[in-house]
Amino acid sequence: MIESKDVCLRYTDGTMALKDINLSVDAGEMVYITGVSGSGKTSLLKLFMGVEFPTTGSLNVLGHNMTKGNSSNIRKLRTRIGPVFQEFRLIKGRTALDNVMLGMRFLDLSPSLIREAANDALVKVGLKHKLLSPVENLSWGEGQRVAIARAVARKPSLILADEPTGNLDKDNALNILELLASFKDDNTSVIITTHATHLIEYEDYDKLIQMNGGNIYSESLGEAK
Repeated sequence: MIESKDVCLRYTDGTMALKDINLSVDAGEMVYITGVSGSGKTSLLKLFMGVEFPTTGSLNVLGHNMTKGNSSNIRKLRTRIGPVFQEFRLIKGRTALDNVMLGMRFLDLSPSLIREAANDALVKVGLKHKLLSPVENLSWGEGQRVAIARAVARKPSLILADEPTGNLDKDNALNILELLASFKDDNTSVIITTHATHLIEYEDYDKLIQMNGGNIYSESLGEAK
């Protein structure tokens, strides 16, 4: 699924964002990546998405070598990844259903199948009653669920969620983590970055990766393993 060996990432301004990252994620794993702001969590997800590329080292994601020269294959890879960004990137003036369907427009599916998959995803995240609501009329938490529905509607092999609990109270944050975990199966891995370690239940994850200063300094197994 993911294999990283001695990966470093240096941004063009000289900032060393990641140093000597070695990790593996298998199919069907639930993985948390924790650390304070600036520890490298988001930079790591950018590498997994092919938004950034390793400066040194090797990274393989879903069978794809993550290098700049492999851009055509990386475009294909992104159809198999469901990202949930800190900023939801929803299109105002469009309904919840429209937003999820737009997230699937690059897939080789008929409009009717896209609509059906988008509808099913919104139902699964608890928004059956909001399908035709303009996204600007939704609460913050509902907007987040639309973003999750958009990520999972394509039935990805890998779900990447960047700080999905950042603006939620404890109860709603736990609900979001449980919702994301529910999409894990034998073929789908879920990776969540968060600084809210107090919300993580030991029995609910396969791996817990702790980062600081661009390094992985601890990796532990959960009871799900």
